[in-house]
Amino acid sequence: MTLHPVIDGRRTAPAAAENPFAAAAEAILPELRALRRRLHARPEVGLELCETQEAVLESLAGMDLEITTGMSLSSVTAVLRGGAAGGGPGPVVLLRGDMDALPVTEATGLDHASANGAMHACGHDLHTAGLVGAARLLHERRDALPGTVVFMFQPGEEGFGGGRIMIEEGVLEAAGERPAAAYAIHVDATTPYGRFVSRPGPIMAGVSALRIRVEGTGGHAAAPHLAVDPVPVAAELILAVQGFVARRVPANDPAVISIGRLSTDSRAGNVLAREVLMEANLRYFSEETLALLRDDLTELLRGLARAHGCTAAVEFVPSYPATVNDASEAAAVLARLEELHGRDHVVRMPEPAMTSEDFSYVLQRVPGALVFLGAMPEDVDPAGPEPMHSAGVRFDDRILGVQAAALADLAWRRIERDPAHGSGAVR
Repeated sequence: MTLHPVIDGRRTAPAAAENPFAAAAEAILPELRALRRRLHARPEVGLELCETQEAVLESLAGMDLEITTGMSLSSVTAVLRGGAAGGGPGPVVLLRGDMDALPVTEATGLDHASANGAMHACGHDLHTAGLVGAARLLHERRDALPGTVVFMFQPGEEGFGGGRIMIEEGVLEAAGERPAAAYAIHVDATTPYGRFVSRPGPIMAGVSALRIRVEGTGGHAAAPHLAVDPVPVAAELILAVQGFVARRVPANDPAVISIGRLSTDSRAGNVLAREVLMEANLRYFSEETLALLRDDLTELLRGLARAHGCTAAVEFVPSYPATVNDASEAAAVLARLEELHGRDHVVRMPEPAMTSEDFSYVLQRVPGALVFLGAMPEDVDPAGPEPMHSAGVRFDDRILGVQAAALADLAWRRIERDPAHGSGAVR
């Protein structure tokens, strides 16, 4: 996914301050890269990620963590309780990393490329390894940690709603109380290496679908006047969809509708179809715009079909809500990243992305922030990198040290900021 225009592919000025976890992160970088490449070579799709779960559990073994696994999916939840909470349990912070791959046949030519027909084309292998790294970094200093950190290793982000299922199974209560904040870092292959990107408020769109069946009568292609042909009606409905966005959706609350599937039941060129099946992918940021797409657009499509003698059955299929960063949390995160990495390495997105994320389910319930981190390899032309989800996309996994250290630092600093428990200093 391209989150924003690539500003500059060159490496910029050194960090303004040293992340207290940076040296330890660099020390474990070879192990994190090895874990990432193990996961990359054996990607798994969906909610059942047995090999991935096993690799995560092996990587967490030996640490003083309270570990549980999912009941209906291959999730891992690990709770680290600090030893410097001033007589109380301290605040809870959740860190999340998704683990699933995509049904894409890899074409990178890497020596650790997948050969099983699936691919980590969205960087979730880095998210998993980076979260393991954050757990190790925080565990090394657990005696001084003035709170609790929950590590959420999540399957099924790519359309399966794994985040929602983990919430239903109790990940937000794993530490005994709901987190005060939640953070996630998502790598991006089209953003220059080491550049952090985020914004307060909406950062990624909600997504749902309309499944549309336009039904006519079918007939002979030589005598369309004796039939009700649903194909031209479907074409008019597609144009109406685009006009609806242009004229009914406010420009300051945008939406995107794309017809991703289109088929008929005709199996011969001289046979008029009896029905046309379409699926519209909906992207939006507010409940008000979602209501327009779900209700008003549905009525328009049904009415247009009736006007042409057809019927249109329209099914609304909800999916992920918009991903909305808490304004206060996002401001604190961006300020801390600027302090550590310098302003040249931190970009505030002017507009949210139209892509979607199921970390949105967590952010609906817990204030927090999603941050993107550039992982573009140095040998990639910044003017034309392979996009996320493509068979040729590549990531520079040296970024794992930066990612793990950033996650660990954000969790620690958030615990320190808690007004009732801000007593711990990173040592």
